[in-house]
Amino acid sequence: MALDGTHQQVEAILSSNKPDMVFFDFGNWVPTLARQLGIKSVYYAVVSTMAHSIIKKVTKEMAVEDVLELPPGYPCPTVKFKACEADAVYFLAESFGDGLTFGERITTSIEQSDALAFRTYREIEGPFCEYLAQKHHGKSIFLTGPCLPETKTQQLEDKWVDWLSKFEPKSVVFCSFGSQSILQKDEFQELLNGFELSGLPFLVALTPPQGCTTVEEASPEGFEERVRGRGLVYGGWVPQQLLLKYPSIGCFVNHCGYGTMWEFLLCDCQIVLIPENADQMLNTRLMANELKVAVEVERGENKQISKEDLSRAIKLVMDKDSEIARVLKSNRAKLKETLAKGDLQEQYINNFIQGLQNLVIK
Repeated sequence: MALDGTHQQVEAILSSNKPDMVFFDFGNWVPTLARQLGIKSVYYAVVSTMAHSIIKKVTKEMAVEDVLELPPGYPCPTVKFKACEADAVYFLAESFGDGLTFGERITTSIEQSDALAFRTYREIEGPFCEYLAQKHHGKSIFLTGPCLPETKTQQLEDKWVDWLSKFEPKSVVFCSFGSQSILQKDEFQELLNGFELSGLPFLVALTPPQGCTTVEEASPEGFEERVRGRGLVYGGWVPQQLLLKYPSIGCFVNHCGYGTMWEFLLCDCQIVLIPENADQMLNTRLMANELKVAVEVERGENKQISKEDLSRAIKLVMDKDSEIARVLKSNRAKLKETLAKGDLQEQYINNFIQGLQNLVIK
């Protein structure tokens, strides 16, 4: 792992600058180095407390049922991996650097650090924060809040406004998986077919699939003609936060990445989730199973999403007469009211700073 090759440079920087503390993530050797120099170390995670709560020792030889078994005291049994997602847990047993597995690198980093820090609110992940504190013998856990960028002074470009303004309020389905998500061509086409099948207007922002340079060449045959006027597929970056606030956007289909999760909790759209990676799967279960603010698209036995299942999920949440849609909207509105309080993020930052100051003088 390239990070491990920076050990000497990091040691030189810490020795010469003598900071009070150092933040790190996968550099499991940083806490020992920092301790030798009289410096506090803080493990700062970019994924959820759920993902860290479920981490345990895993070997490639373990049976699937043992791999999927939740650790003792785990607080939310509905936030877990499905049987077909065992590979996501087996990844903890993969080699990840000098004689360490991925899981060992994370657990060593956590156990050796002086404190843990997460980009979350207790209002959403409180049970997992408490569980981690107990699991790691009262180790300090600091929360920064999601720290989303401000968009108050930004405006949506005319090209998006011109297209979206043609539709009724809350009628358009918006889909974005982020620039790091690159689908196979057949997966890409199945998604587009699902949006077409829904019968609703849609804006899809996806990176061209593997083997294709544009979304146009990757689209199903005849697709553009069939959806002309109500469907738009874009292969570049889009201003996601601004689009989510536009009046005609009524549903957001996404992968439930951690940053995206916080963005949609503060919008007024119905949410449909298609997780791809391990942490996204747990984020999705929290949103759909525990907090009940979203629905997850079911995958078939081949682990793929079908156009029928995607269309069904979209129509379910967009049906104004659906009891499920009403419950989702109500639950999300209650959460948004809590999370959108003007000074909540500032309170978390102030508490975070105070926690760091207390750590230094221990």
